[in-house]
Amino acid sequence: MTMANRVLGVLLIVGAIVTGLYWWSYFGGGDVMATHERWYTAFESSFPMADGWMALCMAAAGAGYVMQRAWAAPLGLMAGSALIYLAAMDVTFNVENGMYALASANAAMKFEIFINGTTLILGVWTLIASWPRAKQ
Repeated sequence: MTMANRVLGVLLIVGAIVTGLYWWSYFGGGDVMATHERWYTAFESSFPMADGWMALCMAAAGAGYVMQRAWAAPLGLMAGSALIYLAAMDVTFNVENGMYALASANAAMKFEIFINGTTLILGVWTLIASWPRAKQ
């Protein structure tokens, strides 16, 4: 495995940790909430299980890539697809509800944009890196 795969592994592990910290903040103080309106919190509160699965796949694939294990690639496919799916759900919700317009005056929404972008990039990178290795 290449150095790029080890970097990917570390980023997947960091992503899993950030996911946990996001939910700790969400339920602990709400600092990551772009708004406290019920329609928004109802949507966001439906994600912890799915994000937990994504974080578990990310951590496992990341560990596999760091340790140069063959099982990193199949787990990477799982993590990459979960990343892209959940990012697509978030982006769709944010576009349909005009959430991105809040970013000019809302730090939580700026962070949400960062999360959406990095989640998509990490998901695509993970799939690209994992696909050829999973077929071996």
